[in-house]
Amino acid sequence: MAETIRLTEYSHGGGCGCKIAPAVLSQMLASIPALPSYPNLMVGTESSDDAAVYRLNDEQAVVVTTDFFMPIVDDARDFGRIAATNALSDIYAMGATPILALAVVGMPINKLPLETIRDILAGGAEVCAAAGIPIAGGHSIDAPEPIYGLVGVGVGHPDKIKRNDRAQAGDVLILGKPLGVGILSAALKKGELSIEGYRQMVDTATQLNTVGAALGKRSDVHAMTDVTGFALLGHLLEICRGSKLGAEITYASLPILSVAHLLAEQGYATGAADRNWASYGDEVTLAEDFSDWQRKLLCDPQTSGGLLVACAPEAAEAILAEFHAANFTEARVIGRMSAGEARVVVVK
Repeated sequence: MAETIRLTEYSHGGGCGCKIAPAVLSQMLASIPALPSYPNLMVGTESSDDAAVYRLNDEQAVVVTTDFFMPIVDDARDFGRIAATNALSDIYAMGATPILALAVVGMPINKLPLETIRDILAGGAEVCAAAGIPIAGGHSIDAPEPIYGLVGVGVGHPDKIKRNDRAQAGDVLILGKPLGVGILSAALKKGELSIEGYRQMVDTATQLNTVGAALGKRSDVHAMTDVTGFALLGHLLEICRGSKLGAEITYASLPILSVAHLLAEQGYATGAADRNWASYGDEVTLAEDFSDWQRKLLCDPQTSGGLLVACAPEAAEAILAEFHAANFTEARVIGRMSAGEARVVVVK
């Protein structure tokens, strides 16, 4: 009988939970000189946005990103699908359309069977085919832990790129996917995730955020990002800091994967949730009766999470309808932006 390969046993972390904590990342980047002026560089490192954007001409801008990580699931094809979906999400989060991808591959060649590695690559190719783009090349190395992801390249109109630092006071906040992927991954790592929990995890993490390209055409969408390793609070704070605004979200309005909610109440969480809170907790105000597990859920690192949209209040219903029509059935209004310091207030 062939040996069962558990990919998560080959890595010390998985998915977007592998991200370096926001506070540590800031310290690492603090000594790097600011970029010189490049007139056609529309989005660089200044706002911690999802992708770089370079204006080619008055009608076209190229959008480029890269994202890769270690296994969040044991199934090779599912790992490839999740990693590819997550990488392309950054293009959609800018309101752009992907046109091609390059594979980023690091594998412990002497530990993993070649068929397992082929299945990872096949999963990524499957997602790119669904997005209508080729994997046109890439780079591979022999690495101590399995790593897979993509460089994503997209295009958009320079006037319709959606940054994460253009929210306006009074904007409504819409979240496109339910939270809880990190919690499910923590249970999986312990061998305690149910079949239904695994289905929820893979279904949400492999749903391409294609609706972002359509939202890019709307002038009433002011800011957009996707919720990944820094969790809902971390990525919303990036919007707040860049836009110089505050935000208030209602916990009861948050879409949460049902199995993840049950597991969170039982104490399941990732180590990254505490690292996230340590990085930005002093910029968050929680209602006094918040439980520790609820705080951790708000800091739960999402892998291939949903789009977070700040839009004009009068457009919220129509934009929510766009999400639902694109099969983002749990998309919801979760709060709004407000004048004031860059801070997130969470009410029950």
